[in-house]
Amino acid sequence: MHSRDSLASGSVPVPVKRLPGNDDLPFPAYATSGAAGMDVVAAEDVDLAPGARHAVATGLAMAIPAGFEIQVRPRSGLALKHGVTVPNTPGTIDSDYRGELKVIMINLGAETFSVRRGDRVAQLVLAPVTRASWLEVDSLDETARGTSGFGSTGGLAALPG
Repeated sequence: MHSRDSLASGSVPVPVKRLPGNDDLPFPAYATSGAAGMDVVAAEDVDLAPGARHAVATGLAMAIPAGFEIQVRPRSGLALKHGVTVPNTPGTIDSDYRGELKVIMINLGAETFSVRRGDRVAQLVLAPVTRASWLEVDSLDETARGTSGFGSTGGLAALPG
């Protein structure tokens, strides 16, 4: 399934299908040669009131290759400038899902945020998946941290300056 050219360039082909009525929208694309994520655009108009959430349609469905996932991540500019983000960051699209890709967005800002068809709403990162298997044991190895949890390594003052 992988073409020689795509493997040589380090890319993995992901079959993508435009859903009806979305021929005018671009496929997700890298904005620069060094970008890790592809910008994906909205296929609908939505007004997000402060505190509101919505699964924004993209008009796309895809067949992610086995052994991979697509991570849905917020766009930093929307988060900084408007307080609009993806609440389940990173969202995971599994390789066996064939429905429409939707981006769960939340408005944490103070004003209504308007998403318009064609607006870039998130980034998609294709990532390999390593599956775990559980090995039950009677004890775990000791570490310097031990069972110390949340905040145990110090606050901001503990960070080098």
